[in-house]
Amino acid sequence: MTKQKIIVSVTNDLTTDQRADKICSTLTELGYNVLLVGRHLKNSSPIQRNYATKRFKLWFNKGPLFYANYNLRLFIFMFWYKPNALWSNDLDSLPSNFIYAKLTAVQLIFDSHEYFTEVPELINSPLKQRFWKTLERLMLPKLKKVLTVSQSIADLYQKEYNINVQLLRNVPLLNKKTTEVENIKVAEKKIIIYQGAINVNRGIEQMVLSMLHLENAILYIAGAGDISGKIKKLIATNHLSQKVIMLGRIPLEKLHNYTVQADLGLSLEEDKGLNYRFALPNKLFDYMQAEIPVLVANLPEMETLVKQYQVGEVIENHTPEHIASKIKSMLANTPQIAIWKANCKNAAQELNWEKEKNVISNLFD
Repeated sequence: MTKQKIIVSVTNDLTTDQRADKICSTLTELGYNVLLVGRHLKNSSPIQRNYATKRFKLWFNKGPLFYANYNLRLFIFMFWYKPNALWSNDLDSLPSNFIYAKLTAVQLIFDSHEYFTEVPELINSPLKQRFWKTLERLMLPKLKKVLTVSQSIADLYQKEYNINVQLLRNVPLLNKKTTEVENIKVAEKKIIIYQGAINVNRGIEQMVLSMLHLENAILYIAGAGDISGKIKKLIATNHLSQKVIMLGRIPLEKLHNYTVQADLGLSLEEDKGLNYRFALPNKLFDYMQAEIPVLVANLPEMETLVKQYQVGEVIENHTPEHIASKIKSMLANTPQIAIWKANCKNAAQELNWEKEKNVISNLFD
């Protein structure tokens, strides 16, 4: 019997997309012939997965022409590949998936990793925001199978479009393949880590500046993004090169073994737009699985998670001085750290992909 073919599409280069990787592996387990499609960039690392991948080399890699180029290329490719089902990740990959599904009647699952029309890049550009909101309003009410990462975002979509939205949280695998990495521990120093995209309004500037007020600690930043250059300049300007170290983009199979070396994990998104307000970042679950306490922003989904499982603290504001004070008090409280770590271990037994992926098996007709 020929396996059903499914295209899973994202607009990134696949290297660090944990959610897409877990979804593709789960679909493979369910018997699908999976092809994960993204794009190839100049600095894209080679990837090896237990499913097929394809990365388009595009004429444009940013702005409106990129999105048009990607969706047109994907749409044409679909007619050649002839998939039996489609899995579209985020609104920027949905147009080509939506049109192809309408023309061919193949099944379409839409997986919204964020509240796309409220990301900072669009909030600061009303014309672009209106464009994407128009596309959203045209397509989402017609979708039958929609997933997202937090209950608050699910509630927003359900209220606005009167559609059923299922929750599929971005939790990590308990049993994952990992490879050895360098030792990042330093004698007599506490290790603080931020993992994720280096983009605006994620509190990264404030994290860096908080290190001016901390001794005997090193902040590692694992990731890359639109403001990587700005963060490098901020580190240099404030003479923090010995206290803040940028690790760059870390492949999925290496990330966990960096995280487990840390003493504290940070997730300090700012309340700029509904996307961040209702975010439930995968790094929070990664920190818990690595059994390290967390310090998070005072945003509803993150605060609820941290308080429910008692795995860390919540900041009251984003001033570097306040962040430093919180970090200092947390790292100095050795008995409480032991409790937080034990709670992280217990939470990881509940918040893991082995349990969460059951949502996927019930999606398909």
